[in-house]
This record gives sequence, C-alpha cells and structure tokens, in this order.
Amino acid sequence: MKDKSQVILGIIGGSGLYGIDGLENVSEISIESPFGKPSDCLTVGELAGQKIVFLARHGRNHTIPPSKLNSRANIDVLKRAGCTEIISLSAVGSLRENLSPGTFIIVDQFIDRTFGRKKSFFDESIVAHVSMAEPTCRRLAKLIEKAGQDVSIQLINGGTYIVMEGPQFSTKAESKLYRAWGCDVIGMTNMPEAKLAREAEMCYSPIAMVTDYDCWRENYEEVNVSTILEVLKSNAAAAKLLLKKLIPTIGSRNSNCEAGCHTALDAAIITRAESRCPAQIAKLDAVAGRVL
Repeated sequence: MKDKSQVILGIIGGSGLYGIDGLENVSEISIESPFGKPSDCLTVGELAGQKIVFLARHGRNHTIPPSKLNSRANIDVLKRAGCTEIISLSAVGSLRENLSPGTFIIVDQFIDRTFGRKKSFFDESIVAHVSMAEPTCRRLAKLIEKAGQDVSIQLINGGTYIVMEGPQFSTKAESKLYRAWGCDVIGMTNMPEAKLAREAEMCYSPIAMVTDYDCWRENYEEVNVSTILEVLKSNAAAAKLLLKKLIPTIGSRNSNCEAGCHTALDAAIITRAESRCPAQIAKLDAVAGRVL
C-alpha cells in the first residue's frame, strides 16, 4: 500500500514545454541510470503541496531528436527519483477534421510504428511480458479530464496515437493510411515511453497537444516547423494552466492504482528465479526491484 504522502508526480514535457510555472522549493538533480544518459537533469519542486519531478524530453534546449531519445534512461531516472505516476505531454498532428490545432487529447491507445529504439528493460537474460491492452492509466485520465473541464480547455478523453519513427513528417499516402486504420493523432515520442512506464509499474497518461493537421487534408498548408512553432506557444500556455489545476488532485490516491499500473509485473516475469543473472537484477533494481 502507498499512502498519500508517497505520491510523486513525474511530468515529461515535450516540444514547447520545458518547465513548470509556480514550483516551490525547486532544485535540480542529476541521477545516473544503468541504461545510459537521460535527456536532461531533473527539476524537482512542489506545487500545492504535491511533489513534482519534471524532465524535458528533448532536453531544455531541444537538442535531442525523437529517434535519439533514450526513453529507457528517462523512465528509469524518474522511477529512481521516486515517481509513481507520469503525465506525458507531446505535440502531435491531427488525423481527424474535428481535432483542430489547439485541441488536447487524453490518449488511451497506441499503434507503434517505431523501429530503431530500445523498447524494453527486459532485453537481456531476464524475460518479462507486460500487458499493453490498456496502455494508459484510466484513473489519471479521469483526473485530467476533470481539470480540463474546470479550466475550459478544448480536451477530448480518448483517442489513438500512432507513433512514427521520424524525424521526417509523413507522406500523404502514409497519412491517409493511418486515417484508414482509425488513428486520431500522429507523433514521434510516446513509444516506447508508454511501454517502459508500464514495465516500471508507473501510472502513465499522455496528453497529446495538436499543433497542425497532418498532410492528409486537401487544400491545407503542408506541415512545416514555422507553423507548428506558433501553435506550440499557445498550447504550452494552455498546458501550464491545465497542470496547475490538475496537480493538486493527483495526491488523492491512498492505495495502489485501481487500474493495476503499480502491479504490472506481478505475473509478467517468465525467467525462473535461479536463472536470473545477478548483474541484470542489479541493473533493474529501480524498475523491477519490487518483484526481483
């Protein structure tokens, strides 16, 4: 059981969001990970009594492209910092007419089309298979939805995010294909982030912030960085407003997540105890120490 004082919120800020306004008792910490170098040091602080750990996904100066993100190190250091839940914010393109620029979507499903990234903590000598049927935390999603309503942000609870490798944007053929698959938004960062958060037994809820229509839309300006940057500024301001309302509600949990996020490894590890490599057990001390 976890009591209220143990709830620590990790926030991963994507394009346009490189910090959290209003934090008190702020400090920066650097944590080493056995999985390599994370995107940046962590900013630790408090807002309305809730402890926050913030990480800029692309680095504070946006120097890391999507394909070079070390998501394993990022999730590992957040877990080592004590985080129990993660809110992940990212910029996305819209694949639906009704999801106009400025709309926020609480993503609840993914299609992973990335191919050059390390996707699991369990890739050497210890094998684990976590369920990804419900890849995000429905409890956090409800809290985000309520906060969005309270601050009158255009926010939709539920949607499918297709994650492409990048860093190039889609071709028109690809964009139309993804629409036919039933995808709602497209981006480059939430996988394998969501898979790793599940392996690390952390609640994970993504907020996808629409910056543009992907190139499927006829008679609409093709995706370009200058257009996206303009929308990023207004989205970042809305995201900070949303977080300010949301954060005080996060600490209401007084037991393990009812959605099962904190016990995802209970029946996942298939390698017998006597066959588990001691060095790998040590490497997984933060991620899977509860079960190993």
